[in-house]
Amino acid sequence: MKRPTLEVADIIRCAGKGFIERNRPHLGWQQLKVLRAIQHCRTAALGGHLDQCCRCGHRAISFFSCRNRHCPKCQTNARNKWLAARAHELLGVGYFHVVFTLPHELSALALQNKRALYDLLFQASAATLEEVAADPNHLGAEIGFLSVLHTWGQNLQAHPHVHCVIPAGGLSPDHLCWIHPKHHFFLPVKVLSRVFRGKFVAGLKRLFRQKKLGFHGNLKHLRQPVPFRAFLRQLFRQDWIVYAKPPFGGPEYVLQYLARYTHRVAISNHRLLTFADGKVTFRWKDYAHGNKKRKMTITTDEFLRRFLLHVLPRGFVRIRHFGFLSARWRREFIPVCRQLLAEVHRPRSPTQMVTPPSLTTWPCPCCGGAMRIIEKLTAEQIRLRSKEWKNLIDSS
Repeated sequence: MKRPTLEVADIIRCAGKGFIERNRPHLGWQQLKVLRAIQHCRTAALGGHLDQCCRCGHRAISFFSCRNRHCPKCQTNARNKWLAARAHELLGVGYFHVVFTLPHELSALALQNKRALYDLLFQASAATLEEVAADPNHLGAEIGFLSVLHTWGQNLQAHPHVHCVIPAGGLSPDHLCWIHPKHHFFLPVKVLSRVFRGKFVAGLKRLFRQKKLGFHGNLKHLRQPVPFRAFLRQLFRQDWIVYAKPPFGGPEYVLQYLARYTHRVAISNHRLLTFADGKVTFRWKDYAHGNKKRKMTITTDEFLRRFLLHVLPRGFVRIRHFGFLSARWRREFIPVCRQLLAEVHRPRSPTQMVTPPSLTTWPCPCCGGAMRIIEKLTAEQIRLRSKEWKNLIDSS
């Protein structure tokens, strides 16, 4: 894939300072940290290392990345390491993809209570899948799956939803056989929708009783029990969206499939088109009208505001495992699943292996040989030797 001509970092470097000055009272320290990290990503401010080609001796300097999970440029290595770790958990069956989405009316409340409501979204969706799958009328099995939280829509507005990737089938209650799905759609989405709605609304009631919800701005009136109950009744009157995608291939394909959903940020640099006259234009896909590709132009302040809506609370885990794939049970039950499926453990392929950082190489731009790190440099060292390294930086 070609390197993008415009990056989120370019927008932050040009307009970030003014945006912070105008919106400082509304920005949390975590959002400021993200802006600063992306601004300095792969610049001299973070330090770097001097590389030399093992074949022709060509030298170049590379700057360190910020490794912030909200940075569009810093997700590839983290994603590859995560996928390599997941390779040994794959089973020789097909996989299903189910998406649980919160109603639009909950978006504002979720933004004001990110940790509580995103946690509840994980818990309610996971409990729904496990309960419906355990019902003998549907599957009658114990399942395992992973869930990935996305908080954005294609237009960068708040749109909290969870992607669940599930092996087709599960363990019988006595763990003596593997139960395959009875239907092509795995589990009925209408049942999943109703159960999910009930569990999430029950969770909201519990959080309200425990006084763990904050209500600010236009939501202040919900602090009182009567308006809050009316709000919940309104949520219960509508159908909640649970979308089950068609089943996709077996273990050979699932890692590529997962790569589309894990370690993603609100917008990739490749979707950015122009940044001029205080406005940003980017591509987006209009799912409401047949996935039609469109262009959207908004002010720089609005673009950064939308981007920062999706900064997660510190330490919040956005990829979680449940059932027999959870950290507590996977070591015990994955071998059982393989045995029941008569599957031989599959060694990792070379493409799934992760090279240790100390051995990482990249091709020399002159001869194609392996570039090796020969010296690590702090930001201060780069500053002091800026004239010495200027030509190397320009050639990197």
